[in-house]
Amino acid sequence: MSAKDILGKNEMIDEEQHEEQQQKNGNYDASAIQVLKGMEAVRRRPAMYIGDTGNRGFHHLIYEVVDNSIDEAMAGYCDKIVVTLNPDGSVTVEDNGRGIPVDMHPTQHKPALEVVMTMLHAGGKFDHQTYKVSGGLHGVGVSVVNALSEWCEVEVSRDGEVHHQRYEYGVATTPVKKIAKTKRHGNKTTFLPDKSIFKKQEFNYETLASRLRELSFLNAGLKIILIDARGKEQVSTEFYNKGGLEAFVKYLNENKNVMFPKPVYFHKERDSVDVELSLQYTDGYSENIFSYVNNINTIEGGSHLVGFKTALTRTINNYATKNNLFKNGDTQIQGEDAREGLTAVLSVKVVDPQFEGQTKTKLGNSEVKGIVESIVGEYLAIYLEENPSVARKIVEKCLSAARSREAARKARELVRRKSALESSALPGKLADCSMTDPSLCEIYIVEGDSAGGSAKQGRDRRFQAILPLRGKILNVEKARLDKILANEEIRSLITALGTNIGEEFKAENTRYGKVIIMTDADIDGSHIRTLILTFFYRYMKELIESGHVYIAQPPLYRLKKANQELYAFDDEERDRLIERLGGNGISIQRYKGLGEMNPEQLWKTTMNPETRTLLQVDLENAAEADRIFTTLMGDEVEPRRKFIEEHAKYVRNLDV
Repeated sequence: MSAKDILGKNEMIDEEQHEEQQQKNGNYDASAIQVLKGMEAVRRRPAMYIGDTGNRGFHHLIYEVVDNSIDEAMAGYCDKIVVTLNPDGSVTVEDNGRGIPVDMHPTQHKPALEVVMTMLHAGGKFDHQTYKVSGGLHGVGVSVVNALSEWCEVEVSRDGEVHHQRYEYGVATTPVKKIAKTKRHGNKTTFLPDKSIFKKQEFNYETLASRLRELSFLNAGLKIILIDARGKEQVSTEFYNKGGLEAFVKYLNENKNVMFPKPVYFHKERDSVDVELSLQYTDGYSENIFSYVNNINTIEGGSHLVGFKTALTRTINNYATKNNLFKNGDTQIQGEDAREGLTAVLSVKVVDPQFEGQTKTKLGNSEVKGIVESIVGEYLAIYLEENPSVARKIVEKCLSAARSREAARKARELVRRKSALESSALPGKLADCSMTDPSLCEIYIVEGDSAGGSAKQGRDRRFQAILPLRGKILNVEKARLDKILANEEIRSLITALGTNIGEEFKAENTRYGKVIIMTDADIDGSHIRTLILTFFYRYMKELIESGHVYIAQPPLYRLKKANQELYAFDDEERDRLIERLGGNGISIQRYKGLGEMNPEQLWKTTMNPETRTLLQVDLENAAEADRIFTTLMGDEVEPRRKFIEEHAKYVRNLDV
């Protein structure tokens, strides 16, 4: 019996037992309590282990395997990692670390390799002897990847020999056996994600490149190679950085106007907590702080980030006070003032980090806050004293932000909503929905009054709201908050969503579970969509992170033959439909704008939840997203021209 048959049989038994329980007239007793064991638990509830089974969780499989190799690098045993996307959809991750032990485990009576690959909570990261610090903590990473794969093969090179084992659906199907002699050392893991769990998923090269580039900055001197062997021609990118975090900050700021050429950098260990920080100010208005714990991107921050922010604000205030830089009427510099235009990368290594959940997005160790605060405060104060010209530029930047903040506070009152239920405070052009439960409601942000009119007529008034925006909204990349709040279209958007903005932003107050951007499929539509996305990224990023923001996909073509009416979303689909309809007597309409569709067509193709296509906007890599937004929407023209030249070949359906 195959591994899949064994798992399938177990699941059938569980279902039969569950059905029997349901037939007991709803009685709730001990027989209703199910116990899922080992790989079965992972396969039945994969989101508990990798976050979700969508695009993010799918790519997380690779990150789990790579993180094991990174842990070898942090321990000083690995300096090269190669990730290969294979033609059959599988992935190979190879490193030159020590290799997983293959000798017999003293208590499990199985080879250690098999224990690591097939048992949850098995690994070498619990006692801090094999690894002082690591990203993997629970011993479930690679075994979860194995459980969620149709098959997985591991080759371990160590002690002069190559050892191999194959698994199917998390269960070993061959013994660990020697297959060759070698002078190399390390692991080579190849796995094929289970298509029944990750439906219609495909690994994105750019998404992986962003994460691997990030890891190369966080681990100075580590070479990481990404190879895409899926196309006719093999594509590869090598990531290698000697400069570490300082090089990372320079990379993030290369398209920005920096206030001083060399980023601030220091590295210090205290009480077994390793703190590394690099920062640099730009003349922009957005703060961009990226925090990591043991190489894991803590996108929700945590105690280490709180410690850094507290030290930054206090130290700048102390310097300004000591050097009499406050002028009449100036108030104390607040946190948001101190972080305006700041780009910073904070990386800490913690022996026993306490993360929230397996996907590790927020650090909870309270003691880390004080350590980071102490180190940052101490070294930043020294830097400011030793670099008075830079220090004065920073203080002036912060004081200017403080004055602008006060102006923004007054402007914010114009868009503050008294209550999420008070429709009288809503903008007049908003066509609201009748339902009030945000989880059931969605709002379409539509380009122009014409498309807005069709959308208002074609929508389902119960749960769909329409907010038409006139023209192009302000480019928030080049404006402070007070100017942003003076823009009528942005004020309407903020008021409609009900979340407020800036320091008072609260994602939980959003009036709509889905915020859908719907623009024309031409150059202007793309520009408007980018402007709106830039606003969300800079001032309502949590809406994107929590999965509230979507992009509507209106069709490009309407094909009609006799009584048949079909829609195509790109040229390839159009050609397939032409062939399907027979090729003769077909009327083809090319939509240049949403306003060309009547309400019924707009509902049928773009707004009906049963038939529409929505793209969810996510931030798989915030650092790279920030860099792209800066490139596209910032002041520097040359980086934008270069970006367009490099990516023009990927453009589809562009009207000129």
